[in-house]
Amino acid sequence: MSNSSSNLDDDTADLRAATRKFVDGPVTPLLAASEAAGTMSPELLELIRQQGYSGLRIAEEWGGKGLRFSQFCAVLEEFARLGPTLHFWLTDSIGLTVQRLGTPAQKEKYLRPYAQWQLRGSLAFSEPEAGSDASAIRTRAEPRDGGWVINGRKHYSSRAESAHFVLVTAKTDAGKGARGGITTFLVDRGTPGFTVTRTDESMGSRLHKLAELGFEDCFVPADAVLGEVGQGFAAAMSTLDDGRLAVASTCVGVASRLLELMTEHVKTRRTFGAPLSDRQGIRWMIADSVVEIELGRALLRESIAKLERGQPIGANASICKLHCSEMVNRIADRAVQVFGGMGLIRGVLVEQLYRDVRFLRVGEGASEIQRMLIARSVLGRPGREGD
Repeated sequence: MSNSSSNLDDDTADLRAATRKFVDGPVTPLLAASEAAGTMSPELLELIRQQGYSGLRIAEEWGGKGLRFSQFCAVLEEFARLGPTLHFWLTDSIGLTVQRLGTPAQKEKYLRPYAQWQLRGSLAFSEPEAGSDASAIRTRAEPRDGGWVINGRKHYSSRAESAHFVLVTAKTDAGKGARGGITTFLVDRGTPGFTVTRTDESMGSRLHKLAELGFEDCFVPADAVLGEVGQGFAAAMSTLDDGRLAVASTCVGVASRLLELMTEHVKTRRTFGAPLSDRQGIRWMIADSVVEIELGRALLRESIAKLERGQPIGANASICKLHCSEMVNRIADRAVQVFGGMGLIRGVLVEQLYRDVRFLRVGEGASEIQRMLIARSVLGRPGREGD
């Protein structure tokens, strides 16, 4: 069986080793304290920033680290030893969208401080009646007096309750669907008419909060448009391949930690006079977990290599995301089963991870959406073409 450092260049292997030492050292107690308090510790975020883990994918010219994607995924895997919670702080998906589509002025205003974690952003895309179906969004933006007026409601926006700005998708041409009729806007916190109407805690980490946002006659200037008018769907989707591979990397990291925990437990836990590791059923759980993790690593290696060569990865990102998110949930379930009653107790890591990983089958496109995209890549789109 390969280990997590195999097939890595020296720089990436060194980065992985340093990250593991950092995560297993000062990060662990600070994250645990944050979870207990239900709010992210500013001390932890500042420590992570000082150690050079902010703006990992942002270009150096804008204050980021400019890591290659393989290096970035190695970092994600190591932070995922504590669960997927810090994934949202590390992935830079909002900043990458601004980097790809923003004007120089927008990059100076948002991207440079974002890369240093001085500003936080959030994507306001989903709505009560429009999740994966982008063409169904009801939020509208109408041109008025040198700008736009936004009206509508968004929900399930990750960390929007504390964001300094949000990327808001809104229909700007009711006669067109997702491709051509949607525009993305940069909306600052405090803009009149923009409010956070509710904040919900998710079933996993107390630090992963989802906000509902309201827009009522919210005026933004013309230079708040991100990219081109009518190209908002492309703006929102522009980082999905990267995002899905990032989620897959986090899944592999969590699954690897769960395997470690199971392996340690079955070697020391004795039942009926013998260690659990002697039980065939237990050994098969371990073996199945090893196989599934290694398959995930292989899928990721292939996709990341193609991405770094500038080749289109097609359905590979969906395949990785589907396999790895389903895989980590199966392994989390096995871990709880192996730990027995202990695995059900709050405060035991396998119980926490069991709850934490459930959202990974939903975020960045639910498993059902990934299956649809994979099937479409083979069979084509059923029925008539459309949005």
